[in-house]
Amino acid sequence: MEELTTLIGELVRIETENPPGNEKACAEFIATWFEERDIEAEIIDEPYPDRPQVGVKVGSGEPTLVLNGHIDVVPAGDRDQWTHDPYAGEEVDGRLYGRGSVDMKTGVAIGMLTIAHFADDIESGRLPGSLVFHAAIGEETAEPGTKTLLENGYDGDYGVVLEPTRLHTATSEKGLAWYEISVTGDPSHASRPDQGTNAIQYAKPMLDALDEYDSTVRERTDPLVGQAYSTVTMFEAGTKENVVPEEAKITIDRRFLPDESIEQIDSEIDELVESVQEEHGVTISWNRTRTYESAAIDEDSVLADIFRKHSARVADVSPEPWGVSASTDVRNFINDADTEAITWGPGDLAQAHTYDEHVDLSAAMDGLDALLGATEEMLTAVSE
Repeated sequence: MEELTTLIGELVRIETENPPGNEKACAEFIATWFEERDIEAEIIDEPYPDRPQVGVKVGSGEPTLVLNGHIDVVPAGDRDQWTHDPYAGEEVDGRLYGRGSVDMKTGVAIGMLTIAHFADDIESGRLPGSLVFHAAIGEETAEPGTKTLLENGYDGDYGVVLEPTRLHTATSEKGLAWYEISVTGDPSHASRPDQGTNAIQYAKPMLDALDEYDSTVRERTDPLVGQAYSTVTMFEAGTKENVVPEEAKITIDRRFLPDESIEQIDSEIDELVESVQEEHGVTISWNRTRTYESAAIDEDSVLADIFRKHSARVADVSPEPWGVSASTDVRNFINDADTEAITWGPGDLAQAHTYDEHVDLSAAMDGLDALLGATEEMLTAVSE
């Protein structure tokens, strides 16, 4: 417990906010940590030279299991809202507080300790297979950190994305796409409003259409990840109090299911915009600004079964199939690298991105225990 607590605290105390993307110091710390244990760690300067990542590989046999963690965290926000300093890594009553403690430096820590635990046994041949570790950048902003590590040879036969799932094994996850819809008007002085065309007024039919679209989308469901959604999350318009606005921007957060494709959703947004333009005579354009694709594997895969077994062993976690409603880098394994992978890890996702974010240290220890057991069984069972 002490070794794990110390490592989580050390990682939390290295501020890695994204934006802007301050992962460098943490990547260097992780590389040094492995090197101090005679485990080779490579600094990867892609996709951004000033935001390095770390790749580690132990052994050369099959199968290869990849343990993936991202080291960027969302900004701490208003420090006055924190009871505990977000970058002090303070331990109180069995909890360790700080930004990234759950999302996901605890996952990074148990991945690091698992690699170190098995390194000698793998190198000596006492344990078959090989292990890979990722300390990836840019997960919080859909950047190609994990994708780049996989492309640089830090890939494998199976993957575990160590996000906080309370040790539930997610074999599927929702996708996420953000759309920006721009409604165009003509500016004029507010003392002569009829001289211009008010983009806010023109945006009303678009907002009504998006409300109807959300109602339609919510009828789509998946047994593991639940409902699809299309939520208006931002509305921006106007430059000055006495100017009729020439543009209004609407942002949509579209959560989609594994059986929905991004091409399908693009087409739906395009048809929606065209119908409003034709019916109301307004000028509207749209752009998809960020995409996390959905992903799924067979819920009865060997990988999932083994992790469910060890989660139940250490923490009485239900072995029932499960999916995660958030978006993770598991899509890079499944969709880009055609690798069977799950999202799994200690801690509660409800703590992610919150003030006074914290991890229960006993849950973190359960996670390490389960990961050690599942890793050993996975390498042994699949190699036979």
